[in-house]
Amino acid sequence: MSNIDRQTLLSDAAPMAGSQFQSFQPMDMESQQPEPQPSILKQSSHPIALVFHFVFRIGALVVYLLANFFTSSFVFTFVIAMLLLACDFWTVKNVTGRLLVGLRWWNEVQEDGTNVWVFESRDQTRVPNAVDSRMFWYSLYATPVVWFFLALIAIIRFNFQWLLIVGVAVVLNGANLVGYMKCDKDAKQKWSGLASGAFGGNSGILGMLGGNLIGRMFSRG
Repeated sequence: MSNIDRQTLLSDAAPMAGSQFQSFQPMDMESQQPEPQPSILKQSSHPIALVFHFVFRIGALVVYLLANFFTSSFVFTFVIAMLLLACDFWTVKNVTGRLLVGLRWWNEVQEDGTNVWVFESRDQTRVPNAVDSRMFWYSLYATPVVWFFLALIAIIRFNFQWLLIVGVAVVLNGANLVGYMKCDKDAKQKWSGLASGAFGGNSGILGMLGGNLIGRMFSRG
């Protein structure tokens, strides 16, 4: 058989199974991978407020823990730590609490010298961002605990001068924690009172309509 006849037979033959694998298209694995979850700041409704909610309190902890590596002056460390703690207290009390969870508290001194707690809360229909609320409350509970353990360490090491910083930190963070706990409790009581009042009002209307209907059914004429 000539070479021309062999080439004709090969060209007319059906393609082998191996040729089918050459046309196989690989699966797009990237399209099947789950999309990465957005960061906390992207999920937050107030990312700037969330950042400042942590900046000053973390800064105070960093100064307290690492100041000895940069300066031997306790007075300088004390002043910087006090400024950071004061900024943190004011920011959490007046700004981040209102923006992140819709709560605000303060204390007023009456003419007779007594202290009165005053609370503000968001509208019941305004639901706070879940990420903002979670980060706010977690940090509010965790920070006093951290400072408390640092106080124990200072006592064990007999670093009593550092207890001045820790004591101020515990007092300021504890005041914000107690204030917001009371404010949150007051807000829940207000909302439950509004809900029960609305339900009671509707029940009264329904009861009045039902009583009139039953009275008509059993009346003469």
